Amino acid sequence: MTNVYIAGIGATAVGEHYRRGLADLVSEAARAALASAPEIAPHQIGALYVGSAFSEELYGQSQAGAYLASILGLSPSIPAYRVEAAGASGALALYQAVQAVQNGVAVALVIGVDKVTDHLEDEIEAAQAMAADSTEEALHGVTLTAQWAMLMRRYMHEYGYTADAFAPFPINAHANGVHNPLALYRFAIDANKYRKAAQIASPLNMLDCSTLADGAAALIVVGEQIARELDRPRIRIAGSAVATDHPALHRRRNPLDLSAARASAHIALGRAHLGVGDVQVWELTDPHGIAATLALEAIGCYEPGTAPRYAAEGAITPTGKTPIATFGGYKARGDVGGASGVYQVIELTRQLSGQAGPTQVSNARIGLSQSLGGIGATAVSHVLIRES
Repeated sequence: MTNVYIAGIGATAVGEHYRRGLADLVSEAARAALASAPEIAPHQIGALYVGSAFSEELYGQSQAGAYLASILGLSPSIPAYRVEAAGASGALALYQAVQAVQNGVAVALVIGVDKVTDHLEDEIEAAQAMAADSTEEALHGVTLTAQWAMLMRRYMHEYGYTADAFAPFPINAHANGVHNPLALYRFAIDANKYRKAAQIASPLNMLDCSTLADGAAALIVVGEQIARELDRPRIRIAGSAVATDHPALHRRRNPLDLSAARASAHIALGRAHLGVGDVQVWELTDPHGIAATLALEAIGCYEPGTAPRYAAEGAITPTGKTPIATFGGYKARGDVGGASGVYQVIELTRQLSGQAGPTQVSNARIGLSQSLGGIGATAVSHVLIRES
């Protein structure tokens, strides 16, 4: 099978785009991706993969693949799909595109998009809750934020931490988000502000909870033959994998063990012939510090119960051992629902291309993105390598 490369990237700013429609956001992202890949014309696109978490629930739009292919003026004869895995939808769309290119599609376009700010909070909460077990969790009013809060409470009990121990995660995200022109929140925070923030779902406070917002991101994925023609660093998708776990937390052997996160990362790394220690920069699902903590520990970057301590020592900053959220992560860049996984890969591509500005990880050549659907019921991992 052919190697797969990222040829073009484009994204909108993350924000509250009240005056813009879904089609407008997608068009901007797709145009930007094509502009970044002048070697590729729209008529060369042989497949479209759309990742959206809330297409039917909030926009009343099924067949989002066909709808957006028409909006973008793509050939009516190409396959166009919408895939869904809650917050991992965009990453899963890329996974499908990688498989398509490996099996002969010359050029695939991946779109991640969600737009929530036109809807009431209750509607958004109900749509998000669909990522949980509908009969055993969502039916009883349990939200994803409440579930992460319960996991944080359990983690604190197991390992003897206070809530303040998780402050380094949003502090790092905001410090990096300051330099990202597409970020929702471009301001720094400190431990004192974190400590004084209002509670959202105890022990999670306002400064450890991401904001769901609007945005669209696009990736152009190509095979090796076209990649050779690119006059810029070649970023190869060296390994991709998907793994799943019980959506209901109480059905898992150990709720603090994100087993799907571990499995997808290790399978993707294995396909890239790499290990955890080879990764130089990470993009993780980090709407809360506890989410990043459990992902880092599940993947094997740190032993269980130790990630907050390493974070406090600077390990998650751009100069640390495991840099995360170098463009602001979910907390500062914003949580873009099913589009988040596409934003993550764009951010890694910029890192590996040396275009991360003040948050550039020195000599970064290998990166891993991981997107979680729900509380890790779906985990999609992609390993990126800079070849030239």
